[in-house]
Amino acid sequence: MSLTLHPIGHVRGGRAEPVDDAWDAVEAEIVLDPAQVAPDAALGLDAFSHAVVVFVFDRLDPTKLERGARHPRGRTDWPRVGILAQRGSPRPNRIGVTTCSVLGVHGLRIRVRGLDAIDGTPVLDIKPHMTGFDPRGEVREPDWARQIMQGYW
Repeated sequence: MSLTLHPIGHVRGGRAEPVDDAWDAVEAEIVLDPAQVAPDAALGLDAFSHAVVVFVFDRLDPTKLERGARHPRGRTDWPRVGILAQRGSPRPNRIGVTTCSVLGVHGLRIRVRGLDAIDGTPVLDIKPHMTGFDPRGEVREPDWARQIMQGYW
């Protein structure tokens, strides 16, 4: 089975290159495509402090995709884990998901901060962050996962 997805917009501004850390101060705009969404598609999104953005790591070399296990960021002091047990970009379908701050909505332009996607990145979907969808119960994660995120935001 294959799927065909069409971007609903693109990231404009922010970073031009994918750098691993310090994304929290990065501001960008998501410009929605009027051929994919109606002019009022983002109406009410500005009532939410955060949005979940689904995007494509479109500039990754397909030959570099990881389908098995690796050391996160190539650090051999961290355990070798499967690509599905980490958030790295070279995933089989190159899909990224980030919760970022909504700074403003102006028609088909959404201003965000903390979106770890670079200028020109295709956006597949945007959803408001609702605490009712946060994990229920205790959340656990390995030490390496906490370490990798120390400078990310």
